[in-house]
Order: sequence, then C-alpha cells, then structure tokens
Amino acid sequence: MNIKSIKQLQLNSSFTLNAVISRFSQRKDKNNNTFWDLTLSDSTGELTCKVWSKATVRSSQNNENTPIELDMENPNVKLEGAPVSVNGKVAQFSGNLQYNINELTFLNQNNINTEEITKHSNIPEEVLKDKFQNLILSIKNEELLNFVDKFFSSDIYDKFIISPAGVRIHHAYKGGLLEHSVSVASLGLEMSEHYKDYGIPVNADLVIAGGLLHDVGKIYTYTCDNIPIMNLEGNLLNHIVLGYQKVIEAAERYNLNHEFTLALGHIILSHHGKLEFGSPVPPQMPEAMIVSAADDIDFKLNYWKNQVESLPPQSDFTDFLPLVERRFWKGISLNS
Repeated sequence: MNIKSIKQLQLNSSFTLNAVISRFSQRKDKNNNTFWDLTLSDSTGELTCKVWSKATVRSSQNNENTPIELDMENPNVKLEGAPVSVNGKVAQFSGNLQYNINELTFLNQNNINTEEITKHSNIPEEVLKDKFQNLILSIKNEELLNFVDKFFSSDIYDKFIISPAGVRIHHAYKGGLLEHSVSVASLGLEMSEHYKDYGIPVNADLVIAGGLLHDVGKIYTYTCDNIPIMNLEGNLLNHIVLGYQKVIEAAERYNLNHEFTLALGHIILSHHGKLEFGSPVPPQMPEAMIVSAADDIDFKLNYWKNQVESLPPQSDFTDFLPLVERRFWKGISLNS
C-alpha cells in the first residue's frame, strides 16, 4: 500500500507500507515506557504514526538472513531518512484516527527502489530541464544571457537540478529547486509581459535571470538522500547570503556590467519580501517585486497542496499554520 491509500482506510483496518522516516521523536508514555512519534513519507504523501513499546522493531540493514531485533530506547541505527517496512493498524484516539505500528523493520538502502518511497516532483525531470534551458534562451540581452548560461554551465547545474527547495515546507524533495525556480521564472515572465501592457517598464530579462538565480544558494545549504536535510552552512549562513555571494563572485569573474550585477544582487537579497522574513532589504524595483511575488505564491500554493493532501478524507480544513498565519481549506470539489 502507499500512504494515500492508507489514509482512505476505516477504523480497525490493517496496512503494510514501505516508506522513509522523515521525522522522529522518542517519548515516554504515562507508564514511563518508551514510544516513538514518527512521520513516514513516500511518493504519495506523509503519515504521522505511533510505535508503542510493545511493537517489534528490527533491522535488516546489514543483509542478515534473520533480522536483528532492536532496543527502542537505543536502536543504534540511522532514524531520520531511513527506509523502513511497517505493519500497522488504524486506531482511534480522542475521536481522531491514529495509525499504530505493530512491526517496523529498517531496510537496507541498496535493496529498495527509492523512487517508490521518496517524494519527487510531479513533473518529469526532462520536462523541467527543457523549460529551464528555454527560459535561459529567452533572455534577449546577449550579455545577461551569456552570464546566466556560463553560471549554470559549471558543476552548479549538476547540483541545481537535484537539490530540494526546502526541508519540510515547500518543494522539499529531490529536484524541488529546479521545479520551483522554473515556476518562479515562468510566472515572473508572464507578470512582466502583463505589466508592460499597463505602461510599467519591466526588464523581463532581469526577471527571468533573477527567477532562476534567486534560490541558487540552496545548493549549498541542503543535502538530499531519501529526505532533504539542512547542512551546517545552511544553519549558520542561510541560502540568501550564500546565493548572493556566489552570484556576485561569478559576475566579477565573467565581467558582468555593474548595473546588471547590482540588480541581480538586489533581487536575490530581497526575494523574501520583508526583513522579518529573512531578506536584508525589501524589493525596491519592479523586477525584484515581481520575483518576490512569484516566489511567494509558488511557495504558498505548493505548501497548500502538501497540507491538503495530508488531510484525512473527513476533513476540509487544516490546523492553523503559523508560517502562513491561516488554516488552509481543501476548496470546492470539481464534482460539485
């Protein structure tokens, strides 16, 4: 089964699942017995579940013929990011469905198809790569086109196409950065053409370049095996700082003119929109405002999709989400 189908199950139904542990915490019940709060993820979504002290926990990571039983107090295996096989049952607690795991086995990474148990973009990688290259080629200014092309011609491109755009909130999967950047640049281009018709002078080339480059610092802040993880640089320096630094260094290396360098740097530094959201400066020119707006709506819609897909069938609203200061509504059914 997959997580999407498990969420359709009724009370007392049993299930089996291969998935990845995306979040883990070890806690104590009222009798001081250890239990685990887990979030499991696969290509269809996430499932929050409990592993109580009476459950069987074992490991077959080392290819033993007989899996080794583990101590839940000190399992001595990698937890977050680990592929697992589980058997469980749908229970009820405080009027809500709860997913209890009876058996959990840590799997050997080399013996599984990670495409089935890890989240990935709904858009094929080759389609995103084509869109990315076409966006670069649509830049009309030759100097800016050559700069963006050279910037992504190095090993940066190889890292860029496999990086996530987040850890948990949006586009948090391998290739998520490519998907998000293509979406922001494409939407930004459409907004540029729209506002040109209303007499607002927008440099569409800068919007495309800024849209593709705005989050490039994330290739230095995240790693992604089975799940995205923020690394030391990400925690200490932040993707905005690293992205700005790398683009400015490249601009100097390739002799990009000062105005383009200043504009691209400003787009990167301001794309979160406000100082309290992590941007050192707010957007102060049309191109930066457009990239920031496109980034914001792309993040929110991807976040909405993730949250709504995780809702149980009987729920129409998510819990309150502090990050966006609202609850999300599932929306009107297409069959209504």
